[in-house]
Amino acid sequence: FPFRLFPLREHGMNWHARPLTCQEIQAFRKSKEVMDRFIRAYKLMLGFYGISLVNEETGELERAENWHERFENLNRFSHNNLRITRILKCLGEMGYEDYQVHLVKFFLTETLVEETLPNVKRSALDYFLFTVRSKEKRRELVHYAWQHFKPQSSFVWGPRDKLQKYR
Repeated sequence: FPFRLFPLREHGMNWHARPLTCQEIQAFRKSKEVMDRFIRAYKLMLGFYGISLVNEETGELERAENWHERFENLNRFSHNNLRITRILKCLGEMGYEDYQVHLVKFFLTETLVEETLPNVKRSALDYFLFTVRSKEKRRELVHYAWQHFKPQSSFVWGPRDKLQKYR
């Protein structure tokens, strides 16, 4: 069977690659070697997207030196958004939920605040946001997106009355 760099418990675009089982996920998570390789693969993909992992403990990110040319690639080729969604889901499977939060917030900031990735905005809002496993962190990210979305009245990813009251 072909393997995936960021395996999931669901089928992706390659129907020849079989989904992971819960037992396989647990085995991966217990293996220091597998988890070290996973983080190396994550850093490699981040580099491809023009992003650097600043802190392996927290998952904190920043733009890489090559961000400008890599962001052009992200804006030009939307198939990257599917890969990013897959990476986000896999981070959750592998126990890196804090990494999910940092990656989603990075894309929300770049799309809504900095406006450097206009062609990634829909994916960030429609897909990336909802990969975050922690309900509380997901709510924080939806609120952050709402705060920076223009025009705010067109924001459809959360109920306006709850967003206005959110603390």
